[in-house]
Amino acid sequence: MDSPEHAAGQTVPPVEESVLRRAIVGASVGNLVEWFDFAVYGYLAVTLGAIFFPSENPTISLLSSFAVFGVAFFARPLGGFVFGPLGDRIGRQSVLAAVVIIMSIATFAIGFLPGYSAIGIWAPILLVFLRLVQGFSAGGEFGGASAFLAEYSPDDRRGFLVSWIEFSAVGGFLLGSGSVLLLTAAIGEDAMSSWGWRIPFLLAGPLGLIGLYIRLRLEDTPEFTALEQAGEVSESPFRETITQNWQPILQVVGLVIIQNAGFYIVLTYMPTYFSEELGFTSTSSSLSAVATLLVAMALIPPLGALSDRIGRKPLLAASCVGFALLSYPLFLLMNQKSLLAAGLAHVALGALLAVFLSATIAALTELFPTRVRYGGFSIGYNISVAIFGGAAPLFATWLISVTGNPLSPAFYLIAAAVATFVTLLTITETARTPLRKT
Repeated sequence: MDSPEHAAGQTVPPVEESVLRRAIVGASVGNLVEWFDFAVYGYLAVTLGAIFFPSENPTISLLSSFAVFGVAFFARPLGGFVFGPLGDRIGRQSVLAAVVIIMSIATFAIGFLPGYSAIGIWAPILLVFLRLVQGFSAGGEFGGASAFLAEYSPDDRRGFLVSWIEFSAVGGFLLGSGSVLLLTAAIGEDAMSSWGWRIPFLLAGPLGLIGLYIRLRLEDTPEFTALEQAGEVSESPFRETITQNWQPILQVVGLVIIQNAGFYIVLTYMPTYFSEELGFTSTSSSLSAVATLLVAMALIPPLGALSDRIGRKPLLAASCVGFALLSYPLFLLMNQKSLLAAGLAHVALGALLAVFLSATIAALTELFPTRVRYGGFSIGYNISVAIFGGAAPLFATWLISVTGNPLSPAFYLIAAAVATFVTLLTITETARTPLRKT
């Protein structure tokens, strides 16, 4: 057993490569399942709007559907407040196993919901309830998976290894987008609108069981185990997180504004934008989304490794500057009535997002000590995503309907990039430094 002196020191014995690989797979696969579950709704927003919120005005249906998409994000801070401190109190592994099965059950249940035509107002009420359960679960996923993998990673490889969390999150969106694309191509848009939309939600059942199985086989992190053996686990992690770590929590809120705005505009809202605003088919919209997701996934791990060499801040700053300068020209390019031009602009936005995603998780986990890392990350991240992420598709749709300007979502991305860049100026470089224990 490690001594208290060792546990409170600056290093924890390195883990074997086989154990490290198992930790990467366990954190990433579970995270992929979570974000597949969460993303499917966004890719089926137009269809779900017609089924659960029928209206003679398609914009009203779409706004209602995106409002329910956003509802889940307002439950995410609650999930962060509950699961984050719980993970700091009893360990990361058991909480991560719980959240993946909660998410999967809620998503699976959406696949069985009757539409408005069958049960009236109860259809959207039940949909809202299940979206709230999804959001509650998601509030405990991202911070937990990030802390879990960061606490397994060597100091000089942390950027690369934890970038697989973002890789798997984008992979979950790819799996969601890909399943919608393949189903639509196989059965046609009419069948998809009638009954095929249920299939991606029903896939959450077996995927959730796979994620649960993998996570139950994991051991808790060396960092948390050493803290536990030394008797230094926080007695009241929630109070300690709020009272002693409020500054890094606020930094997390600001740092992930562009991450959340970019993620839910570029990866979730854009297929709807392609079909509703640009007039392309659902298949073309999905193809653009898949290409963008593939490019982002290809970029994230090597850029994560680069952040171990040159630091987190240069990559984060470069992404912010890129979004601030290029968002408007890229949206202008999308509106040239060319599918190729629109697809290239979409991919370029995805590449800008990937630059940020590659370094952000390492930077955020390095802000907190082990005693409150899960809770501090989860609380700050989920407050930000509730404000700037979940409302992004709804806000973009509303902006266009009010202004009549199809380029207006670009201004949301520009403002988010500026806000994050200002926050970035307040943090110090943490690449290659040991994680703080207490």
